[in-house]
Amino acid sequence: MNNHITVRHLLPAEVESVRLFLGQHGWGHRTGSSDHFARLIENSQRTAVALSGEHIIGFSRGITDGLSNGYLSMVVVDDQHRRAGVGRALVEHVMGDNPDISWVLRAGRESAEAFFTSLGFATSVIAMERPRLK
Repeated sequence: MNNHITVRHLLPAEVESVRLFLGQHGWGHRTGSSDHFARLIENSQRTAVALSGEHIIGFSRGITDGLSNGYLSMVVVDDQHRRAGVGRALVEHVMGDNPDISWVLRAGRESAEAFFTSLGFATSVIAMERPRLK
């Protein structure tokens, strides 16, 4: 990853900027209004933002009990910064280093399977899903 890129926890003052970033990168349908997204972030135990200087170039969030189970919810990297280690750094920041936590995710986007496989994820034959209605 490029040396001038920083990955860290999302700060409260950056929540709206991240919502706008996600909207510009095809995730507007998952962010909703400013209030909805703020609640989404507030209820996420783990967040990560990638910055190139002052510019947001990536975001990830996760939900976990911190002991056994975790759900990686969003991993979004600006197209110009893909394949440079930004996505990996975001995922590693959100997941942390506890090897006792099993992490799951939905990898529905093109090329997502190869990316997540490179991070140690494997297609599961035991997971079930109750999809949202909309």
